[in-house]
Amino acid sequence: MIFEHGTLITVDARRQIIRDGALAVEGGRISAIGTSAELLAQYPAARRTNLQGRVVIPGLVNAHVHLAQAMIRGCADDMELIDWLGKRVWVLQGNYTEDDGRASAELCILEMLKSGTTAFVESMLAGRYGFDGIAEVVLSSGIRAALAKIVMDTSTYATRDNWMYPGMVEDRDTTLRDTLAMHDKWDGAGDGRLKVWFGPRTPGGVSLELYRQITELARQRQMGITVHLAEVQADRTFLKDKYGLSPAEFAESAGLVGPQVLLVHAVWMDAQDIGILSRTGTHVAHNPASNSKLASGIAPIAEMLSSGVNVALGTDGGPSNNTYDLVREMRLASYLQKARTLDPLALPAEAVLEMATIGGARAMGLQDHIGSLEVGKHADFVVFDLDRPHTTPCTDPVSTLVYAAAGSDVTMVVIGGRVVVRDGRVLTMDEDRILQEAGERSRQLWERAGITHVGRWPVR
Repeated sequence: MIFEHGTLITVDARRQIIRDGALAVEGGRISAIGTSAELLAQYPAARRTNLQGRVVIPGLVNAHVHLAQAMIRGCADDMELIDWLGKRVWVLQGNYTEDDGRASAELCILEMLKSGTTAFVESMLAGRYGFDGIAEVVLSSGIRAALAKIVMDTSTYATRDNWMYPGMVEDRDTTLRDTLAMHDKWDGAGDGRLKVWFGPRTPGGVSLELYRQITELARQRQMGITVHLAEVQADRTFLKDKYGLSPAEFAESAGLVGPQVLLVHAVWMDAQDIGILSRTGTHVAHNPASNSKLASGIAPIAEMLSSGVNVALGTDGGPSNNTYDLVREMRLASYLQKARTLDPLALPAEAVLEMATIGGARAMGLQDHIGSLEVGKHADFVVFDLDRPHTTPCTDPVSTLVYAAAGSDVTMVVIGGRVVVRDGRVLTMDEDRILQEAGERSRQLWERAGITHVGRWPVR
């Protein structure tokens, strides 16, 4: 099939933009890329899809997602993080059933597909969410994913002992056993679209001994690891008081560094920490909306990038961001670095788009397969309609995407050569059923958890 007459932002090694460009797709991969005239001459008999001058980019990679939190969107707005977790988020999640976990995953993936995400990393799937059901949703939807199963052995968070809601507490042996069982069962499913990773809790929720066991198992099985680190200043204080180490020093001592590790947030990192991440090839998932909303701080992303650290972009979850729209996340990422450094050049549009595409692909270990529009890579791409009031005129398609567009401007999504979104409608999921079920299950969940109205203004 030929996808013709689009403006292609390739994110290839030369960072080419091809006006009136075309992609040839065969066997789920890109077999040729060039101008429409070149490819139509090369493949005169191919089926053709006219993109009508729309902008085409590699599929977006959301490097930090909480699938189970889509169904509790807005449950803890305008709260401090530790109370946000202990009094709202964990209480609701600790009352989930496996059917709730599946329904929330469907809602989250539906939103991501509609806004251009073609691959994502889920950071911590609790046992009660039902890993099998969620894996089935990933496969049937057509999206790519790394699903990280939670591993833990204590219920501490930062400086709070036994702060975790009882329904979220799991024991060491069960979490390790279940993670390895899910890896045996699901890793590589869907022609490689699904990977299974370790998702240990943040320091304080996992002992140093268990971290070292996880990293050894990950090396043996070639599994990825994703872990929250230094999200709030209290995390840095905890590590200094308990171990006498900075966040990156602790991570290195625990084996939580290297190309197979994706650290989440990394807000409270200094120059020495950044040097460790760069030296070890450790990836970072930046979540600017979540960090802003929870007042966690602004991660030193400009310094990380200039030091050679690979930084990907994530949305985090429904309570900390309220959307899973990675297009919106790009704009905020750039603006925050400019405001933090007082430098308008700190994080230009091109660098942010790289974070959301090839940076995310590197973080998932998939840079040879996705993240750019190049011959031989999977045909994962997103089509945007920028002929709209808020994106007109479009003098530079990259800056227009990053600074003016939104996920609602996506008209088509292709994953592995398969069209999964057409005219803004997801073809692989029953949108009406998913929305209805998520709404009903959410109401039942709040009742079970005993949480009533959370707004500050009276409702009658």
